Amino acid sequence: MDHASLAAFLETAGSVLARSPLGVVLIEDLVEVDGTIRHQLAAGFRSVLAFAPPDWRVPEDLAGAVHRIPFDMRGPDALTRALNPLIAACPETTWLHYCYNAEYLFYPFCETRNVRELLAFHAEERRDAMLTYVVDLYAPDLGANPDAVNLSEAMLDRSGYFALARKGPSGQALERQYDFFGGLRWRFEEHIPDNRRKIDRIGLFRAQKGLQLRPDHTFNIEEYNTFACPWHHNLTAAIASFRVAKALKTNAGSTFDIPSFRWYNSVPFGWNSQQLMDLGLMEPGQWF
Repeated sequence: MDHASLAAFLETAGSVLARSPLGVVLIEDLVEVDGTIRHQLAAGFRSVLAFAPPDWRVPEDLAGAVHRIPFDMRGPDALTRALNPLIAACPETTWLHYCYNAEYLFYPFCETRNVRELLAFHAEERRDAMLTYVVDLYAPDLGANPDAVNLSEAMLDRSGYFALARKGPSGQALERQYDFFGGLRWRFEEHIPDNRRKIDRIGLFRAQKGLQLRPDHTFNIEEYNTFACPWHHNLTAAIASFRVAKALKTNAGSTFDIPSFRWYNSVPFGWNSQQLMDLGLMEPGQWF
């Protein structure tokens, strides 16, 4: 379904926003848009909101489940301008997941359990948000795939991930919060601005009155930014993403410095949750 604008969609979208959980795809270019949306729907999201450029249209077979909202994701503060009005309009029972095109949500046991089961368990543990690690994917042959995207031969880094305690405004360590690093943002950090090197994102969260997303993918309610509750470890998830590889190979300032993303710690991505759990890139917590 097409909408004239975000404001027009929010005026009439009460019944859509109440059907939790919702997927959101922020479309920056036309690479793997349909695949990203189909991945969300297959996971069990009831509807997908596509913040889209004018040259993308909803495939006919997805028209009943996808809402196309015209939006320039290349504009200034695009992330917060897109998400915060949406969050404010959602009932407090609504869970949301957001990602960019060519990104794919994985969570423990996603092959046999849908995202609604995942969030029901997480809510029972009194959690309103879930930490997700953005795990970089990349094509092994950039000559054959100049945009670095190849789903059938995708690779990822099996090591090189680390965390540092997150500091508050006065320099104190924030409780149960870390900044996570690794992947292409770490290996090619000379091409990545300091404020964009983290790989953590609160990719699944429940709407709440006054909740606001900040430009660094954290929220203004600090408990949302924690990796676990105080008494035990909680579920975490991962977002497998071609976004950084795509950007590094399409930006003139970096493309000629990177003949390949492969290194001795590159391994094929199996497109399954067990591999990500084995690598420590997500964990099931108490969910078995």
